[in-house]
Amino acid sequence: MEPISVALLVALATGTGGEVGRQAWAWLSSLVRRPSQLGQGTPDTAPVSSGEAELTRLEEAQADPAREQAAQALSTALATRAAVDPDFAADLQRWHEHVGLVRTGDGDVHIEISGGTFYGPNISARDVSGVSTVTPPPPSPGTGTRGGDDGRG
Repeated sequence: MEPISVALLVALATGTGGEVGRQAWAWLSSLVRRPSQLGQGTPDTAPVSSGEAELTRLEEAQADPAREQAAQALSTALATRAAVDPDFAADLQRWHEHVGLVRTGDGDVHIEISGGTFYGPNISARDVSGVSTVTPPPPSPGTGTRGGDDGRG
């Protein structure tokens, strides 16, 4: 499983994404807080964090540097726990797939057109590939049809 994006964790923890984002954060919180019997450590291995302390630290972080550090720590804890707990890994993967549908503001496009005279189409889009458009230049002054003359003589 790929690591959970630090930007996504920060966005969800700070309320970006509206109600859907809040639900995704609540889902992740309940998943992290769910008890796990795996990864508690043996004499040969160190215990694995549940991610709860890192989650709480991210929820409480007020400034950007602290949020980034807390989100990185949470991402690492989630990846480590998923590596030792197959049930947690499956649930985290389901959460990650679902949350991929949530817009968090990452990559937003803002287009503003004002003033002047525009000729040709205006295409506004995001994440487009393999498409090209060609627009003709604007008409030169004095060309085109004259009032009422359709050019048929």
